[in-house]
Amino acid sequence: MGTRTRIVSGVMAIGLGLTACSAGAGGASPQGGAAQAKDTVTVALRTPNWILPISAPGFTQGENDIFSTALYRKLYSFQLDGSSEDNINTTRSLAEPPVVSNKGKTLTITLKDDTWSDGKPITTKDVRFWWDLVTANKDKWASYRPGGFPDNVAEFKVKDDKTFSITTKKAYNAAWFVGNQLNRIVPLPQHAWDKGDPKKTFDELTAASKDPKSYATNPLWKTTSGPFKLESYVPSGEVVLAKQDAYSGPDKPKINKIVLRPFTGDDAEFNVLRAGDIDYGYIPPANLSQKSYLESKGYKVAPWYGWSITYLQLNFNNPKTGPLFKQLYLRQALQMLIDQPTISKVIWAGMAQPTCGPVPAKQGTPPGQGCVYPFDPAKAKQLLESHGWKVVPDGQTTCADPSLCGEGIAKDTPLSFTVTSQSGFSATTKMFAEIKSQMAKVGVQLTIKEVPDSVAVTPACKPEESKCDWDMSFFGSQGSWYYPAFASGERLFQTDAPVNLGSYSNPEADELIEKAQFSADAGALQEYNDFLAKDLPVLWMPNPVYQISAYKSELQGVEPQDPMNLMYFQDWSWKS
Repeated sequence: MGTRTRIVSGVMAIGLGLTACSAGAGGASPQGGAAQAKDTVTVALRTPNWILPISAPGFTQGENDIFSTALYRKLYSFQLDGSSEDNINTTRSLAEPPVVSNKGKTLTITLKDDTWSDGKPITTKDVRFWWDLVTANKDKWASYRPGGFPDNVAEFKVKDDKTFSITTKKAYNAAWFVGNQLNRIVPLPQHAWDKGDPKKTFDELTAASKDPKSYATNPLWKTTSGPFKLESYVPSGEVVLAKQDAYSGPDKPKINKIVLRPFTGDDAEFNVLRAGDIDYGYIPPANLSQKSYLESKGYKVAPWYGWSITYLQLNFNNPKTGPLFKQLYLRQALQMLIDQPTISKVIWAGMAQPTCGPVPAKQGTPPGQGCVYPFDPAKAKQLLESHGWKVVPDGQTTCADPSLCGEGIAKDTPLSFTVTSQSGFSATTKMFAEIKSQMAKVGVQLTIKEVPDSVAVTPACKPEESKCDWDMSFFGSQGSWYYPAFASGERLFQTDAPVNLGSYSNPEADELIEKAQFSADAGALQEYNDFLAKDLPVLWMPNPVYQISAYKSELQGVEPQDPMNLMYFQDWSWKS
C-alpha cells in the first residue's frame, strides 16, 4: 500500500570477512583507503523509472517521487514538526501559504519570485499548464479519484502572472485541502513543453517518460525548477544528479553530485555498505546486529520513521467470520492479545513502534502511549467469557451462549481464523508466530498463510462473492499506509472507501471523517482518531520504520529524515 520497496527482513547476516564490491562514486571510507570525494554522495536507491512530475499508474514507487522532486519543485512542500500552519514548509515551497476566503471555498495563492533553469520566470501560466494537463487526462493520473481533485473544484482562475485562485464546490477544512489536494500541484514549464493541446501534450510527455534510456538526452527534461539536474541515466543502473547552478530556491545544493546506485538485493547492498563504499545506504533488519560494526567504520545509523500506520485488515463481509468481526467486544479481545511493545522491541529489534489509531503519532511521542487496548490476555479472556464463549486455553474456544455471543453467531461457532500475510519477511513470520501463540492461550486458533501479494488475494468484496472467503489480511511489513500531510481517513475507513478492503462501515465514523475533511474545527482530526482507536476498524499492529538508514558520519544534513519519505539532497554536505 505505501511506497516502500527495499526494507526486507529475510536476509542472512553477512560475515565480517567478505570482500567489497567495486567502490561507487564516493570512494571508500576514510578509515579504509581512498580519500572520500567531497563533491559527491553515493546513495543506495532503486533506479527511478518515471520522470514526469504527474504520477502514472504503476509508476508510483517512492524512488520516483524522490527523483522527480530533485528536478521539479512542488507548489507546496511540507514539514510535520508542527512549526507552521497547515504543515507548509514555507522555505521550500514555490508559493506563499494560501489565503482563504468566500466562507472557506476560495484559496488564493501567490507564487514567489522563482525561475526555471533556463532563466524564464515561474508564473501562473506554468500552474495553469499543469491544471490543464491533469484535468484533460485525469483518467491517466495515478492521483485521481472520482469526486476528488480536480472534480471538487468549481473554478480555477488566474488573476495575474503571480496570483491564481481555486474555488471549491464545498467548503473544506483548509488544512485537509492544502495537505491532501494542493500537495499534488507541480508547476510545469509551459514555454518548453506546451504543444497547444493538453491531450496531445500529455501523450507526448507520457511517451517520453516511458523511454528512460533518453532521460539524460531528451531536451524536454533540460528545463527544470529543482536544485538538481540530470547528468546521466542508465536504465536499471546508476543515475547521476548534478547541482543545478541556475536553481533559484533559497536551499541551494551544497553537494555537486548525487549518485543513485541500485543493488540486486539487500544482501548485495549490505555487503557494499559494510565495505564503506556507499555514503548513504540502509541496514536490512535481519542485519541490525552489525550496527556497532558499521558505527566503528564511521557510519551513523538512523531509523527512518514514516508518517504511516500498520494494521491487520478484518473482512467484515466474510459470510462465516464477518458476524464475529462485527462484534466490538471480540475485536477488543483480539487487540488485547497482540503484544505490540514486545513485538516492536524484540522481533523488530526496536525498529517498529505500536500503532494506536488511524492517525500516526507525532515524532517524539513515546511508543504506544495512548493505545486504548494494551496487551492484556487476562482481560481478553474475561471479555470473551462474559459474552457467552467457552474459553479453552490451548484448545478451541467456542460460542456456548448465542444470546450473548452476538447476532449471527450460532452455538459452537469456533474462534478460528486464517491470516493471509506477506511472504519474504522473516520479522513478519516471527511476529505472527508470536501472535498465534498468544491467541492460542485463550483458544483462538490462527492459521497463517503467506503469499507474495496479500493485497491482491484479499480484495474488498460482497458476502455472496467467492473471493470473499478471506478472514484477515496483513500487508504491513513495510507500513500498511503512508499518508499525505493531513492524515484523514476518507480513503481508508469511510464506507465503500477505495482502500477499505475489509468493508468496515460505521455511520459515526463516516460523520467524523467528513468533519475532519470539511470542518474548520482544528480538533476534528483528533475526534476521528479517538473514535476509530476505540472502534477498531482493523487490528492495530507494530509499525516498522521506513528503513534503517546508515550514512557516513561526515555527511551532514541527512537528519531529520522526512517522514513523508522524500530525500532533500540539497540539505546534505560534507563536514569540512
